[in-house]
Amino acid sequence: MMANLDEQINRLGLWAVLVVLITFVITLFLPLDAPGGLSATQVERVDWLQGNQSTFILGWVNQLLAMMALTAVFLSTTWQIRRTNPLRALIASLVVCASFVVFLVPKFIAIWSIPQLAQVIATGAPGRDMAEMLLSILNVSLPFSLYTAFDYLGFWLYALFALLIAGPLFGQLRSSKIAAAAAILFGVAFHGLLALLLTGNLATTDVEPMFTLAFTIMIVFVVAMSFHFRSALSNPASLETPS
Repeated sequence: MMANLDEQINRLGLWAVLVVLITFVITLFLPLDAPGGLSATQVERVDWLQGNQSTFILGWVNQLLAMMALTAVFLSTTWQIRRTNPLRALIASLVVCASFVVFLVPKFIAIWSIPQLAQVIATGAPGRDMAEMLLSILNVSLPFSLYTAFDYLGFWLYALFALLIAGPLFGQLRSSKIAAAAAILFGVAFHGLLALLLTGNLATTDVEPMFTLAFTIMIVFVVAMSFHFRSALSNPASLETPS
């Protein structure tokens, strides 16, 4: 029974990696906000959202799928360390579940609320004043908006997860060593940038590119874990912890 569960989880992790990589490529072609993002005015954003509503929603649906797949990869990773460090595996799993909820909120807001707010503003429908205020608060490109606060909280939870699993993951396989190294690098880089931000040494305009650059390290982690999951499927005994 446990062997069957192992196989299912490793297969889930492998398929989730594929979805993560596909959605990452799609992200390169789907816009998530008006051109200019940080410098775009409210009028420019409303006009752009009105003309690109379907593309905007599709872009954020893709982000939602990417987040769900990445959650599956992370949870499958915690399963890999359950024998060597069950406590860290449990805590890391809880952190990943918390990040899922945190990320779900802004992505659903982008898909459900933001297009409707833009439509109310553009048509002058009742509630326009409130819509104007809410659209400003939920600006997806401003690093200090209420919307992005959820996103960066989710990324911090990812960084915490990375530091929790890095040590136990550093096992016999080369793929797990690479994944562990990428996790440590991401966790340290994110917390270093966070320290710079909180001490006033990181400019607002640099927040998004710098944190995005740090997060791309996790692509290495995801690819390395795909080899780990495949090895676990083809040769489960090689990953057993010696008694």
